[in-house]
Amino acid sequence: MWSLQVRTHRRVVFTDITSEVAALVRDRGDGLVTVFVPHTTAGVTINENADPSVRDDLEMALDRLVPAGLPFTHLEGNSDAHMKASLMGSSVCVPVQNGALQLGTWQGIYFAEFDGPRNRRTLVTFTPAA
Repeated sequence: MWSLQVRTHRRVVFTDITSEVAALVRDRGDGLVTVFVPHTTAGVTINENADPSVRDDLEMALDRLVPAGLPFTHLEGNSDAHMKASLMGSSVCVPVQNGALQLGTWQGIYFAEFDGPRNRRTLVTFTPAA
């Protein structure tokens, strides 16, 4: 298992970690890579990485789905971040063939921060094909 460090500089930001994950599985052959975020106010997603406006649209849509001003009962003031992390999910799996991620042409892996800025970590595991 590997640990990737992610430093976020805003409260909400989608950070492309595709190249870091790809470097970890390079020369590993065939299998499955799992990316897991062990935080309750952050997540991980696979989405378009060709047009950065998609990340802005994700942020806008999540803000409309879960606005910070809802009457939450959680006392830390970050309930919207918890809800957004749950919607995003805490892990993704990507097939690996000949040591290369088998993402679609426009896909990238994004660490999704909802309660930054923070120093975060992402856990990455590789399971070889049987």
